[in-house]
Amino acid sequence: MEYVYAAMLLHKAGHKVTDAGVKKILEAAGISADESRIKALVAALEGVNIDEAIKTASFAAAPVAAAPAAAHHEAKKEKKEEEETPSADEAAAGLGALFG
Repeated sequence: MEYVYAAMLLHKAGHKVTDAGVKKILEAAGISADESRIKALVAALEGVNIDEAIKTASFAAAPVAAAPAAAHHEAKKEKKEEEETPSADEAAAGLGALFG
């Protein structure tokens, strides 16, 4: 993932995404750069409109990102409801504690 971030940083800064540029950013971040991964990334990005790819990816990710959040909210709500209603055994044990 750090290789993609390095390419995005170069692009955002207005520089061409090159092997040397990606390697320089990775090394500046203290990451040991793998030449073959860098070459594969630069080759894969050849001819790609990065701005368009980012725009398309952000629209596609928005509904997907919202779904887990909604599911988490529902699960949390169910758990809260379960916690509010004690079972009959728990209620009896609580009453027994009152009378020793």
